[in-house]
Amino acid sequence: MKYTSLAALILFTSPATAKDWPQWRGPDGTGISSETGVIRDWNKQKPKLLWNTEGSGKGFSSISIAEGVIYTSGNYNDKIKGQGVSAFSAKDGKLLWQTPITKLPPKHGYGGARSVPAIDDGHLYVTSSDGAIVCLTTQGKIVWSKSFEDEWDGKMMSGWGFSESPLVDGDRVVCTPGGKNAFMVSLDKKTGATKWKTKIGDTGKKGKDGAGYSSIAISNAGGVKQYVQMTGRGVIGVRAKDGKHLWSYNSVANSTANIPTPVIAGNHVFCSTGYGTGSALLKLDGKSAEEVYFLKPKVLQNHHGGMILIDGHIYCGHKHNGGDPICVELKTGEVKWGPVKGAGNGSAAVTAVDGHLIYRYQSGHVALIKATPTGYELKGSFMPAHQEAQSWAHPVVSNGKLYLREQNRLMCYEL
Repeated sequence: MKYTSLAALILFTSPATAKDWPQWRGPDGTGISSETGVIRDWNKQKPKLLWNTEGSGKGFSSISIAEGVIYTSGNYNDKIKGQGVSAFSAKDGKLLWQTPITKLPPKHGYGGARSVPAIDDGHLYVTSSDGAIVCLTTQGKIVWSKSFEDEWDGKMMSGWGFSESPLVDGDRVVCTPGGKNAFMVSLDKKTGATKWKTKIGDTGKKGKDGAGYSSIAISNAGGVKQYVQMTGRGVIGVRAKDGKHLWSYNSVANSTANIPTPVIAGNHVFCSTGYGTGSALLKLDGKSAEEVYFLKPKVLQNHHGGMILIDGHIYCGHKHNGGDPICVELKTGEVKWGPVKGAGNGSAAVTAVDGHLIYRYQSGHVALIKATPTGYELKGSFMPAHQEAQSWAHPVVSNGKLYLREQNRLMCYEL
């Protein structure tokens, strides 16, 4: 089934604006919005609900947005079978189109889609939870599709479905099938042809073979451009120009699920996982990784809500299946404040805007916290208009609006 509109037909006549959110964790992959002038005290003025619409399908995917159109992935109902991508008007939430990318909904634990479509030059790139990377036009037409299993003997470390949001980098799109001889692959973004594939050697004993639930981050440490990824065996670095496996760090791996996207800070990488694992700061020299420090799980473990780096400090939710706010100095690993009991329960997905952090808890509660190492400052919270299951989709801020995905619903609030 397809829905069309003038907005969908004229997409990308001009580049995405600085206030758009065209990929996982925003324009530069940090989870930080560049916008200013938003409401900075929700105790005095709570965000106002502008619209609440259906059609995103079942799943935990967050959204991407550009040129006034929102994109996300989900499992559809009986009328539109399978898993696919939906597009909505950012102005009023009107459903513009839906395109299935699988014939039937993939079967795995916690059913539904996970991937955030990456928007680039009139095209979308998304990963299905049963393991395929798909390219569509921004009008919803499939251009090409590649199966992780059929093409590269792809493998997940455990059974909750592929969760990666693809990375578009120049003329290529990069993803992580998790196969032994094609662990990470670089594809021509126009045709899907393989440019290179990464053969993985020994990456340590902790964890399990295969892809993790993370997405790729870019580092230029030591003057070498590399793709940094959390895998079933911990963090790895892959040289961008040819796919060579440069280094591995195994201590931050667990055998259940390695999830948070690594945080890049110059020549350093900060990484963390839950399930009783912990966190670490690594120093890269362009060909290897050295542990600067390791934080035990009682000090800091981020389950799956992600981490934000602001002015030399890491902000995130702490504890396995917990989102207790915490602030850690990146350079030293010193806890500046926290963990404290937050405004909601369960894991917390975190996004930053205008010197503040938006925590969205598994329970649905959304809180505003000042991003300062001097102490925990809660600036208000609210419960969204709709909540069900686990509210794991990361909040997105774009053009003065806060967007919250909740299974088959998408909500927009005025910031």
